[in-house]
Amino acid sequence: MAARPALLLLLLLMAAAAPDPAHGSQGDREPLYRECLSRCERQNCSGAALRNFRARQPLYMGLTGWTCRDECQYECMWLTVRLYQQGGHRVPQFHGKEPASALASFLNGLASLVMLLRYRAAVPPAAPTYPTCVAFAWARRLPHVWKCAAAVLLLQALALLELLDFPPLLWVLDAHALWHIGTIPLNVLFYSFLMDDSLYLLKANSDLFKVD
Repeated sequence: MAARPALLLLLLLMAAAAPDPAHGSQGDREPLYRECLSRCERQNCSGAALRNFRARQPLYMGLTGWTCRDECQYECMWLTVRLYQQGGHRVPQFHGKEPASALASFLNGLASLVMLLRYRAAVPPAAPTYPTCVAFAWARRLPHVWKCAAAVLLLQALALLELLDFPPLLWVLDAHALWHIGTIPLNVLFYSFLMDDSLYLLKANSDLFKVD
């Protein structure tokens, strides 16, 4: 019996190591793009060329973790896009570095931070955290529960955008960026539920103490 966890762990490690690296979009698999990426990395991402890249790289790009490979991916993506356009071919979607995705990610985090601060300002520290689930809330028919249910359902619906694979609209808004943008207002909806629920539980506890 003692050997079973070790055997299971070994099987999991073997399963994780077996698959080849996955490429999420068609553009990543295009021979033209892959050849460009391989050539760019050979020429620019090792030895003196890599040191030169790091010396010329703006500070903000280094702080965000932008690497030589990222630069090659970005340049080769646009090179492939231009060649496909010139040939009259449909432009595939790439993993890309669309600025809208980065901006939407920042706004998503900002919305979460703002609503967390509002939650802390609106709800007294004495309010209990609820150890309940959505089913309990539905059973009590609390008027604010719809916010939690809506946030969960909308989040699942937005996840369908990750299954789409299309070139970015106006070369900025791809499916991943739209997913990030769609999740921004969900922070407001979900934290509104947290505030309502915490205040409800606080009032329920206060009423209970009054009865006692």
